[in-house]
Amino acid sequence: MEVEQWLHMANGDGENSYATNSRLQEKAMLETRPVLQGAVVELYRSLPDKSTMVVADLGCSSGPNTLLLVWEVIGTISDHNREEEQEQRPPAAAMELQFFLNDLPGNDFNLVFRSLDRLQELTADRRPQYYVAGMPGSFYTRLFPCRSVHLFHSSYSLMWTSKVRDELSRGAYLNEESIYIGKSTPPAVIKLYQEEYQKDLSLFLTLRFNELVRGGHMVLTFLGRKSKDIARIGDVCETWTLLFFCNVWQGLVEKEKLVSFNLPFYAPSMDEVKAVVEENNLFNVEHMSVFESSWDPQDYDTNDDVVLGCSSSGLNVARCIRAVAEPLIKKHFGEAILDDLFMVYASMISKHLKKAKAKYPIIIIYLKAKH
Repeated sequence: MEVEQWLHMANGDGENSYATNSRLQEKAMLETRPVLQGAVVELYRSLPDKSTMVVADLGCSSGPNTLLLVWEVIGTISDHNREEEQEQRPPAAAMELQFFLNDLPGNDFNLVFRSLDRLQELTADRRPQYYVAGMPGSFYTRLFPCRSVHLFHSSYSLMWTSKVRDELSRGAYLNEESIYIGKSTPPAVIKLYQEEYQKDLSLFLTLRFNELVRGGHMVLTFLGRKSKDIARIGDVCETWTLLFFCNVWQGLVEKEKLVSFNLPFYAPSMDEVKAVVEENNLFNVEHMSVFESSWDPQDYDTNDDVVLGCSSSGLNVARCIRAVAEPLIKKHFGEAILDDLFMVYASMISKHLKKAKAKYPIIIIYLKAKH
């Protein structure tokens, strides 16, 4: 499977689309808003020439969240200038913002562009002036000219790797009871996942460093894990393990086909991320933290460990995972299995949530390019 061709969220704005089922990602962006706003203000203050700022959102996807970054950056600069107008600063109207929205070519960019009219209505009385353009391509490749971008942002994207290792896709190593990493995943398979993630993140940092202006900033948010032991079941691993054990697979999918399906995905620990950043040695870490978000995108109470409506929560979680994984599953197994698979999956999630509320650990890291 060519990851760049088939890794995208479910397109459109229908019941099973990412646009309709992306509340989880919205919650993460709202949680990380203070870090983003702080990065924007610091960067804006440091610009010697405040006429232009270039901002790129990597892995923008489609739907209501796609333009949240544009809204936040415009609002942050506008509010900052209003508060600081007594000082001798260029008026907000003097600055122009260029936004690039990046994702893989399979992303529903048409839906993104149709949303721009609504954004223009909401920002009609706000300054600075801004421009928005799409930028299709993998963020594991060069996307921009050298020293051309001031701020990179990425939310819920960097846990996706550039590929599934050849040793897995060709069957040299077998991951027979998981589509990611589970209790029975062999150590050799875990090592392949870890090596691919480390290689990809290091490449990502090097590419972005070359594209950033001197002292440019990055704010990155992605799924991670709290345990240093990746083989310990829990966190993100559990969602994929439950999907693998849905009995819908039995009789409908050849075992060889199921065993050969592995996600191009890795949820790192904080220590793993730090180690790659330090070894790469191109960025200073300005902020790094982890927070938790309930599996159920409609559940905003992370302090309560009890799920009151397990059936509805199970359905919410299943819809969220379907919006993310459907294109990959459809490519590998066909479309006929999808409805039954996610109906059973919703039931399994509901049973799992009766034990206790499940939460995703989410890592946020704010980086500044070294001079």
